[in-house]
Amino acid sequence: MKDTLLTDRQKEVLRYRKQGLTQQQIADRIGTSKANVCTVEKAALDKIRRAKETIMFLYSLDASPLCVIKAGTDLLEVPPLIYREAEKRGIKVRYDTISLLNHVRTAAAERCRGRNLLDEIAVFINAEGELYYE
Repeated sequence: MKDTLLTDRQKEVLRYRKQGLTQQQIADRIGTSKANVCTVEKAALDKIRRAKETIMFLYSLDASPLCVIKAGTDLLEVPPLIYREAEKRGIKVRYDTISLLNHVRTAAAERCRGRNLLDEIAVFINAEGELYYE
């Protein structure tokens, strides 16, 4: 994958992190400081996050608002809420309950702590039952 948003250095640092190396171990290997590795890794992860959000925006263009899940909601309450709202619109959600919980948790990882949402999440759905979050 040559044509990515990541620099060669960012790819290198992420590869080493994926292998389980600490930032200090990476710094020693590539001849830089731990602080520099931290900066490179943070920039790479930010680019990845922004790229994911851009892709989600593109895919969600044909989606419509479904519901807003309020901050403090227990994640176990989310699937029934989403299924109920989708049913009102005559759309079948593409996910079973466990898959839906994982989907929400992955999409809103930074907004979850344990089983609770720290911040509200707007849920969108397209005609095929695919869900998107904002």
